[in-house]
Amino acid sequence: MHPLRHYYRVISTVLLLVWLAGCQKPTDPQPANQYLVSNTLLGEYSREQVISRVTGAIPNSGALAFLLIHPIKVYRIVYKTKNTDGTEVQASGALVIPNPADKNLSFPLISEQHGTIFSDADAPSNNGPGSETYSIGSLLASNGYIIALPDFIGYGVSKNLPHPYQHRASLASSSLDMIRATREFIRQENIKWDQKLMIAGYSLGGFATMALQKKIEEETGTEFNLVASSCGAGAYNSSAFMNYLINQKTHGIAAYNGLYTMVLSTYNRVYGLNRPISFYLKEPYATAVTSNPFGANIPVSFNEAVMDSFRKGVNDGTDTPFINAVRDNNIYDWKPRTPMQLYHGTVDQQVFYFNSVDAFEAMKKRGATNVELISLPGKGHGDAIQDFLLGTFTFFSSKR
Repeated sequence: MHPLRHYYRVISTVLLLVWLAGCQKPTDPQPANQYLVSNTLLGEYSREQVISRVTGAIPNSGALAFLLIHPIKVYRIVYKTKNTDGTEVQASGALVIPNPADKNLSFPLISEQHGTIFSDADAPSNNGPGSETYSIGSLLASNGYIIALPDFIGYGVSKNLPHPYQHRASLASSSLDMIRATREFIRQENIKWDQKLMIAGYSLGGFATMALQKKIEEETGTEFNLVASSCGAGAYNSSAFMNYLINQKTHGIAAYNGLYTMVLSTYNRVYGLNRPISFYLKEPYATAVTSNPFGANIPVSFNEAVMDSFRKGVNDGTDTPFINAVRDNNIYDWKPRTPMQLYHGTVDQQVFYFNSVDAFEAMKKRGATNVELISLPGKGHGDAIQDFLLGTFTFFSSKR
């Protein structure tokens, strides 16, 4: 072969290979984060340290030590979500990750919505002794679950914003966006997730969990594989709850009444009613709530503190702005697809038992076949929590 002909053949081959290489589809880059803003490692804890955390935070929990298997890592997650007025804000939450020796293990994800807190120190992302991160979050993560714990708007990085207490829409959306940010984080860090999602919460957290489940099922299509939901002692029938409070003789426990004024103040603000508290409550309670809506002292049955004119407007249906605001937070009457358990103490004087009964009966009437009401005879709001935790653990274990 002529030397020049050989040279041209070699050059042609090289150029062909270069051209073919240029035609290959490039490796897809990792998708950009839409929700996750930042993450901070708050701590790494050995199994022994987890045992100390859990047994110190949960009374009479020493017998649970055998459930604590893995060391854990705790992160603070900052993410994008929407406030009650639809504006974008940054919120935060805690993420507790099992840290096993075998890095090939994969785990389900639980979103745990916390109950009522009064101090930012108890927000999950602060990882304090009073937070659910420290207790149930550490327990479940050590047992082999990835745990996402949203702070909710008004705590953590958003602590300078008003907390939308018992507001269905924002509790659901901030929890959902925390799950989405968690998904981005575990993809970014190559953490093994088996794609199963479970959700749980008690009291305010129970209400938020039911709102979250409804939002996931009705608005996210096939985005998540939601396999179980556990809701404890939530105020699901907001309308019936409010009507009961303003018309019936109740406990007169000041701490519980303070929660009800938190709801009243939140709805007054979020729904643009902007009425003076004296529209709703008599003196001296109106002045006390105006000064401190999230902790005013009302040591009488709540109906005795309510203005007669306000009660009349609700009862005869003429106060439509307030009635509609409360109704917008009803989440009891729909048909869930995901297996759901409802836990409630039968003598709960803080969040009355009928809330779970109403939800169960309404869901069954709509044809739901996977909802179970677990009544706890003789249990109140606080002493039913341990039953809820143990039942939820057993329920979720069956879905792994």
